Amino acid sequence: MRRPLLGLLVLGLLAAGCSNPLHHDNESDKVAAPRTGVCRDLQATDVSYPSNHAKIVPCSKAHTAQTFAVGTLPASTGSSYDDSRHGKFVYQTCTKAFGAYLGADDSLAMRIQMSWAWFRPSKLGWKRGARWYRCDVIGVPVGATSLRDLPERTKGMFDVEVPPDAWLTCSLGNGVTRGAKVPCSQKHTWRAVTTVKIGEPSTPYPGDRIVQVKSRDYCRESVSGWLKYPHDFNFGFTWFREPQWSTGNRRSICWAQTDR
Repeated sequence: MRRPLLGLLVLGLLAAGCSNPLHHDNESDKVAAPRTGVCRDLQATDVSYPSNHAKIVPCSKAHTAQTFAVGTLPASTGSSYDDSRHGKFVYQTCTKAFGAYLGADDSLAMRIQMSWAWFRPSKLGWKRGARWYRCDVIGVPVGATSLRDLPERTKGMFDVEVPPDAWLTCSLGNGVTRGAKVPCSQKHTWRAVTTVKIGEPSTPYPGDRIVQVKSRDYCRESVSGWLKYPHDFNFGFTWFREPQWSTGNRRSICWAQTDR
């Protein structure tokens, strides 16, 4: 396979119903919602839990997460703590908020070395009536076992003419699926340069073969344009199957073989 959509990966982990050990007098136990804009120093293992009690740290110090969205889970997602509808609602809501917060459009948001994780109250907080959710931007490439330290300011960091290579996704290896995903500021052989839209929001899943073929054909044209229409070039693509389609993803990622 976004980068399986890393938001989807995080969503899948958190929807599994794991629970933190009970921590008394912490933010996740409280009914009041967390604040946006604050930073925390999370570990990669933290995103496998539905709630999180990490302390807030100054954004000027080392940190791996920053809260970009906070809201209330609607009654339509159910009253059960582990209802899967919570995750579906938050995925759609925070995916949009994630791109807007960073200043990245739908295409760029799929090609950066950042993703997001979401948390809900602890079970104790839920029993007390808390229904908030918290979405944190995190610095993590695909397959990473640790989170990268984030810049002091993440809001709007991609709303610039030339996005920072240190946070764009490239690959080092013989192919886009087998290669190690690295920041484009490092040595690389492939760069994720564009995405292509495979269907509309209302389009039913057309099947693996159609999605794969459309991704190949659209990406060939898109990468050729990005490379200024050379006579010979190599390209790759990352396409996503029905589980990702069902959560709203309609894009495939296009890769150009290049060291620049």
